[in-house]
Amino acid sequence: MTPMVEAAEMTRTPRRTSPPTWLVVALTCAGQFLVVLDVSVVNVALPSMRSGLGLSEQGLQWVVNAYAIAFAGFMLLGGRAGDLYGRKRMFLVGLGLFTLASLGGGLAQAEWQLLLARAVQGLGAAVLAPSTLTILTASVPEGAARARAIGTWTAVGAGGGAAGGLVGGLLIETLSWRWVLLINVPVGAVVLCAAAWFLTEGRAGDGRRLDLPGAVFVTAGLATLAYGISQTEAEGWTARATLLPLLAGLVLIGLFLVVEARTASPLMPLGLLRLRAVSSSNVAMFLCGSAMFCMWFFMTLYAQNVLGYSPLETGLALVPSSLAVILGSKLAPRLMRPVGPRNVAVLGTLIAVVGFAWQSAMTPDGAYATAILFPGVLMMLGAGLAATPLASLATSGAPPEEAGLVSGLVNTSRTMGGSLGLAVLSTLAAARTAGSTSPQALTEGYALSFRVGAGVLAAGVALMWIWLPRDAKPEES
Repeated sequence: MTPMVEAAEMTRTPRRTSPPTWLVVALTCAGQFLVVLDVSVVNVALPSMRSGLGLSEQGLQWVVNAYAIAFAGFMLLGGRAGDLYGRKRMFLVGLGLFTLASLGGGLAQAEWQLLLARAVQGLGAAVLAPSTLTILTASVPEGAARARAIGTWTAVGAGGGAAGGLVGGLLIETLSWRWVLLINVPVGAVVLCAAAWFLTEGRAGDGRRLDLPGAVFVTAGLATLAYGISQTEAEGWTARATLLPLLAGLVLIGLFLVVEARTASPLMPLGLLRLRAVSSSNVAMFLCGSAMFCMWFFMTLYAQNVLGYSPLETGLALVPSSLAVILGSKLAPRLMRPVGPRNVAVLGTLIAVVGFAWQSAMTPDGAYATAILFPGVLMMLGAGLAATPLASLATSGAPPEEAGLVSGLVNTSRTMGGSLGLAVLSTLAAARTAGSTSPQALTEGYALSFRVGAGVLAAGVALMWIWLPRDAKPEES
């Protein structure tokens, strides 16, 4: 992969004028689209993967978690690498790794091969994703134009998550589950070549070294915590098999904080968390991600396992939600100027709370309009409205040498919340079903996950109202 990237760099002429802004936005959004698409496109393929490879119940959950945990754990490292070694270079390296891992996952013949490929995909995404936001914000001047660009980036990313159901359904119906991964190969190759030719390099280049111990501790801690939570389904919360990994995960996270406080070049300078906009926005992003990341997972399972939809029908059923999240993301920058970022984030999360509460009233024989359409639209409209102001607030005022790190932190908070949220909500849903696969039992489990999600988002609303900066100006985002 490295020779491929180097060859692409050498083909570029020594001096190239800066590409037009629209092209930079298009390429960075394409990278973000692939990263997020690969989370949701796999959800609709889970039943087919399970039958095709004989996946265990835990293996099914780790098809999602292996990607999400590697993604969240290494994203701070990916953001810092972009600051030090070049954002374009890390964009190319991450996309190349992501594309090759997609090929490996699509050709997997055993459960461990698929899970390994998904983890490597997550690593590639962790290197790629921070560069997409950093390149975009560096190329668009501060002000309303940047807010619109971040809105587009958020909309495309959210659209990738929403479109995954439809894309996955089409691929499974016409080809096989393997193509939900293999489709990344030609698309990734095209974006890789275009980015190598058109994007220009940019980095702070302050000579600091990467904090590999910090990345190892935070990734291992997150993975161990998620594993411990997943053990509660079979062992219970008080069993040794559950408590030991939970305690080990907390210890590893504590070691990460110790390393960051003492190292000369920390992966996560703790001083950044003293900035109110950075700390409050990332905590809010974590809470929102923990609930909203799981929406597609449980909606897909409900549609297929309870209502009897095919993968394609499931994808089509979620199209309105896809459009709603894009609409919310594009509407948010227009509201941020007169209303303020904090109020838009609160409004969006409140709308999502209503959607989650509605969805928690699902029944085994629910009609499409009331069981999927309207609650799904509310959940995703709210998600789109909330994500753009939170991302804008988190990245506002960041020093240029920390831009990649803060961009990585935004994605890390959302993805870390999503991976741990999925582990918790999946465990709660499984505990409620008590091993039964009847439509009534499954519905009760899925409904519980949405009720808990509504409660988490309600707590997020209170936190945003109290903690987010009240006087932040959207022009500075």
